[in-house]
Amino acid sequence: MGIDIGIDLGTSTVLVYVKGKGVVIEEPSVVAIDRNTNKILKVGKEAQMMLGRTPGNIMAVHPMQNGVISQYDLTMRMLRYFIKRATGISFFKPSVILSVPSGITEVEERAICDAAIQAGAKKVYLIEKPLAAAIGAGLDIAKPIGNMVIDIGGGTTDIAVISLGGIVISDSVKVAGNKIDQDITKYIRRKHNVLIGEKTAEELKIKIGSAWPFDEVYVAEVKGRCLLEGLPKMISVNSAELFEVIEKSASAIADAVCHVMERTPPELIADISTNGIIMTGGGSLLYGIDRLIEHATGIKTYIAESPAGCVAVGTGRSLENLEVLTEGVINISRRKYARL
Repeated sequence: MGIDIGIDLGTSTVLVYVKGKGVVIEEPSVVAIDRNTNKILKVGKEAQMMLGRTPGNIMAVHPMQNGVISQYDLTMRMLRYFIKRATGISFFKPSVILSVPSGITEVEERAICDAAIQAGAKKVYLIEKPLAAAIGAGLDIAKPIGNMVIDIGGGTTDIAVISLGGIVISDSVKVAGNKIDQDITKYIRRKHNVLIGEKTAEELKIKIGSAWPFDEVYVAEVKGRCLLEGLPKMISVNSAELFEVIEKSASAIADAVCHVMERTPPELIADISTNGIIMTGGGSLLYGIDRLIEHATGIKTYIAESPAGCVAVGTGRSLENLEVLTEGVINISRRKYARL
């Protein structure tokens, strides 16, 4: 029999879950390719180390943007690499379930299914990220009780209200970890006339970035290229500066959460105010983002245990129900209502 695998195909990270083993691969979704021969040189961590450091004939890129495919061929080849690594030497093609943003279009849905089939999957199923995140966070989504899940990834933030095993109201906004990194890069360029790479911006965000002010001011040293002299330059950046930079994107996420709440049925809002809001995804590790959501909504907000792996674990756990899913289905809740 073939191996069943679940893949959280994110903008910045790919996590692969193998049935019976758990998460076996966690790598950056980066591909390095030789422009002259069109040959893939490296995938994952080794390719990420090449970002911003490649000669003219090598290109290191993220083939996924905002949770959907931006470069079809590279995504397919990256998927093939991860599926091969997860399954090893097997004569049977695996059934693959992929997590996708809740705001995905039918064209984007079809592109992901086709890429997975070409990459070596026997059958392809899709599950929306918030639903997978809720399962991975340990919520019992089958009960007639409202739960709100916020999944902040690299390219998108997915917000959903879940009840009876399906999504009642959802929204997907293209404001997440990568957007915050870009804001930091632009700010350093504008304020200090220094150019830094995306990896440096991410490190700065992790060290002293926040969506809620720290009790004290922290300072970090950053190396970059001076735009005036063209020479290396070291500058100091403090957490108060970064808070102002991050605040706009963090507020956009909080506004999207409030917008979803406005459209949620009152009975489910009552459940959510009792149970609280669950946050998942790597972006939820940003200091103070839970406090900002709590302040904006007035509802207790919690960060799930191991938030970065919740979608992958939830995608993997849904492998148990493959027999009730339709191939390529995007909204599992729609399928459930169709069966009733």
